[in-house]
Amino acid sequence: MKEVNSYGWKAVIGSSIGYAMDGFDLLILGFMGRVRVLTWTIVLFAVFTGLCAFAQGYWDLLIYRTIAGIGLGGEFGIGMALAAEAWPAQHRAKATSYVALGWQLGVLAAALLTPLLIPIIGWRGMFMVGIIPALVAWVFRAKLHEPEIFVQSKEDKEHSHTNSFKLLVKDVRTTKTSIGVAILTSVQNFGYYGIMIWLPNFLSKQLGFSLTKSGLWTAVTVCGMMVGIWLFGRLADKIGRKPTFILFQVCAVASILIYSQLSDPTAMLFAGAFLGASVNGMMGGYGALMAEAYPTTARATAQNVLFNIGRAVGGFSPMVVGMIISMYSYQVAIAFLAIIYVLDILATVFLIPELKGKELE
Repeated sequence: MKEVNSYGWKAVIGSSIGYAMDGFDLLILGFMGRVRVLTWTIVLFAVFTGLCAFAQGYWDLLIYRTIAGIGLGGEFGIGMALAAEAWPAQHRAKATSYVALGWQLGVLAAALLTPLLIPIIGWRGMFMVGIIPALVAWVFRAKLHEPEIFVQSKEDKEHSHTNSFKLLVKDVRTTKTSIGVAILTSVQNFGYYGIMIWLPNFLSKQLGFSLTKSGLWTAVTVCGMMVGIWLFGRLADKIGRKPTFILFQVCAVASILIYSQLSDPTAMLFAGAFLGASVNGMMGGYGALMAEAYPTTARATAQNVLFNIGRAVGGFSPMVVGMIISMYSYQVAIAFLAIIYVLDILATVFLIPELKGKELE
């Protein structure tokens, strides 16, 4: 049985740190060598995040943020591919779940630091603070080399000239998998943004929670998400990818509906943790699923394309949920979010293959 070596841990740590900064929706698909791409995109992110501190108005701030987003848009795909290739098959889902945890750590850090630092250094100062994690990530990435499987694949690719995009739809089975993964990532992002954007508003307007209380309950939900991601990685390595996805999707439907019916603060505190674990725990599995579904020459491309399709769809979530709330009610909006996870279950059952233990191509 293969064990995790030191490079595997370096790949996970470097990818997790980078992913902690990745809140952007753009993507890059350069495939000239992923570690080198990531090293320079970190620099791009750091420079233009720092420039945000000197913005004079809306439009130049938008430009700086957009370019910074380009610098990290490929973080999910390339980071997940590096981690998946560096860990043995029996631990692969755990590895990608560790990378996914980076996002939640970044969210928690921002939630804790922003209220403390903004009164002291202002919003411009916060953008300058954003340079620090970028530099840390750059140091980690600069020390990483490509996994052997990628180096070999790159040499073969130079002779075959394979188009990595075409490999996502090379046959009926692969096309079904790509459609299924796109549905899963779309539901993931739509549900996540819909819940996280509107949860504080729901707690405040519907239940009369104060801002501080709403923040605490939201933080507990985020902590539940972290536990869910950690748990998903372990279950997926033990019982398989499909059963774990279906389990979490069923729990997502149930937890959303249950949460919407509660009004007791204590009950909502515990239910919020379960809600977070259910709806976002699946983030621990996408990296492993896509790593195993596609060959090395298309792995980072698949991760970036399919997950960012989900992000693009998820970007409409706050607007759609807001429209449902304004036209009907919070309860109807929450029921709608529950329904999309039913779609998730159907996509998993009929489109997603079970690939637990598969050696990477």
